Amino acid sequence: MSNLKKVWILIGLVMLAAGCSNDSDDAPIVLEAGTLSGGPFNITVDGTPDMISGVSLDATGLSGSNTTYVITDDSRNILGTPPTLEALEGVDFDAAGVGVCFVYHLVYEDGLGGLEAGMNLDNLDGDYDLSNAISVTRTALNAGTLSGGPFTFTVDGTPDMVSDITLDDTNLNGTNRRYVITDDQNNILGLPPTLEAVEGVNFDGAGAGVCFIWHLVYEDGLTGLEAGNNVSDFNGSYALSNSIMVTRNGLNAGTIAGGPFTFTVDGTPDMVSGITLDDSELTGAKQRWVITDDKNNILGLPPTLEAVEGVNFDEAGAGVCLIWHLTYEEGLTGLEAGNNVSDLEGAYALSNSIAVTRNGLNAGSLEGGPYYFIVDGTPDMVSGITLDDTELNGSKQGWVITDDQNNILGLPPTLDAVEGVNFDEAGAGVCLIWHITYEEGLTGLQAGNNVSDLGGYYALSNAVTVNRNALDAGYISGGPFEFTVDGNPDMVSGIALDDTNLNGMNQRWVITDDKNNILGLPPTLAAVEGVDFDEAGAGVCLIWHITYQDGLMGLEAGNNVSDLSGAYDLSNNIKVTRNALNAGYIGGGPFTFKVDGYPDMVSGIYLDDSELNGSKQGWVITDDQNKILGLPPTLDAVEGVDFDAAGVGVCFIWHITYEEGLTGLEAGNYVSDLEGYYDLSNSIKVKRELPH
Repeated sequence: MSNLKKVWILIGLVMLAAGCSNDSDDAPIVLEAGTLSGGPFNITVDGTPDMISGVSLDATGLSGSNTTYVITDDSRNILGTPPTLEALEGVDFDAAGVGVCFVYHLVYEDGLGGLEAGMNLDNLDGDYDLSNAISVTRTALNAGTLSGGPFTFTVDGTPDMVSDITLDDTNLNGTNRRYVITDDQNNILGLPPTLEAVEGVNFDGAGAGVCFIWHLVYEDGLTGLEAGNNVSDFNGSYALSNSIMVTRNGLNAGTIAGGPFTFTVDGTPDMVSGITLDDSELTGAKQRWVITDDKNNILGLPPTLEAVEGVNFDEAGAGVCLIWHLTYEEGLTGLEAGNNVSDLEGAYALSNSIAVTRNGLNAGSLEGGPYYFIVDGTPDMVSGITLDDTELNGSKQGWVITDDQNNILGLPPTLDAVEGVNFDEAGAGVCLIWHITYEEGLTGLQAGNNVSDLGGYYALSNAVTVNRNALDAGYISGGPFEFTVDGNPDMVSGIALDDTNLNGMNQRWVITDDKNNILGLPPTLAAVEGVDFDEAGAGVCLIWHITYQDGLMGLEAGNNVSDLSGAYDLSNNIKVTRNALNAGYIGGGPFTFKVDGYPDMVSGIYLDDSELNGSKQGWVITDDQNKILGLPPTLDAVEGVDFDAAGVGVCFIWHITYEEGLTGLEAGNYVSDLEGYYDLSNSIKVKRELPH
């Protein structure tokens, strides 16, 4: 215990004796934590357990109900509270990582608050006393200090090695060591084992960029130390030295100034001028100039700046050229017109580029339209077209009217002439109106040619569209309809006309057969739905809606639609199918019997009635002249007939379907005597011959 502390205790005792009786229970508690000796301790954080030893406690005058040891960081935050000295000397300080710890002995009375890991000694609340502290310094691995460089090389195909690097290993520690080379993102490029190996690395082979050279120390068990990994992938105990930078500069082709240049492709030579090369940082054994298109395809390789300024860029047509200065080393391949800059192989560099823009002729910009006309015999002219000639160039101008395939229909000399053209006369279709600018010598500019036939220097403006629409009869829906011709009236219903796009002065309805012969011309849809299609007999009718202009000829019953002459349009059609009666199909036979006095009956006859229609049905047996011999009411009755009794000859068996009112259906009559609505099926032959 220090002398100062003893003095203060003595003063306190005297004051207590003066103010209190000997048997008072309110005397203050005096605590004494003792004095620690040992250390200070210094350990290296390397993954190997590090414990302190030789710590002792001078307990002379020790006072307090409870004791423990306390370990804190250098901010007095409590890290642990080993209860005994043995427990203290069992703590692995390596596991705490780099830093400083302090070890204290603590005495305290019951009720002390704040004595927990994570709390701070300054926040203890209660009666306690702390001893002096012993420090434990945990030092990291040290990879030493590199000196030398930085190094700067030019990547030109010539080997470049570093030299005169030294390692100061005064504070170096760690079990294992080697060198590490990374890029500027700390990706590992190589792991030379020695400094001699580092100085044998050819940095030119890595291309342009930045490398860093490091010295590494580490303990057994380090993972991630492989080329291709990043330093951040290391896992274990290690330390890196400072780094030495190796800068690998590419070749430098200098900087060119001048332009950009803009020319009009019009047949007049266009050359650049005033280009300069700043060669203050130029490197490389060989130089020349390169002209490319805007995709970096090599167009030319002028050897000198004078040659560049002698190039006629007008000859290249419209587009963009780029002028570059090139520096390179021996062995460069791919430097040929027709190749792309990306095809170059070897050590080279390109300067910045100067753009040469070769603009084509400009015919200006048209506004107006689009126009929509109906081809109906009435003249249709455009109006309100304007030409924006802000960027117009070229020696000569004119107007061009084409169809939608760019075939030239006309060449009005002026805008007034364009607005005087009657587009109705061209019939249905699409016209395009263009403004053209061109130079002397243009060929192919005549009606009947295609714009693609033009030869020479020219440009067309945007086009204004003129739509020449034919008459539109609308769209009809409903049906198709299918009736049976059986004497009962059959009318269509539910037909509708979509007249959204309908145009034309006159409209009506047309009914034709399937050959487009006109059968009727109902004036209204109500009249169409009043037509009795049963009366037309079996066949197909087509219902159409027609729109037309005055003067249409040929619109009469008995004519064909193809006879119509004038301005008109027909809608889509609706089919009306008028089916005849169908007696079905009978199968079986043919039969051959011997007339020998023995009954002969047919059998196995069947009726396919899948398409059978009609109100009434029966069976008919005729001879070979279609004279009716019998009228069996059912198939069973047919198969009950004895054909032997009819003697030698031929019979035919038929199935018949018919409507009420049929006449002539009697034995002794001929089929040709039948009058009314009926149908006969196919027949089955029954031959009756003499025995041989």
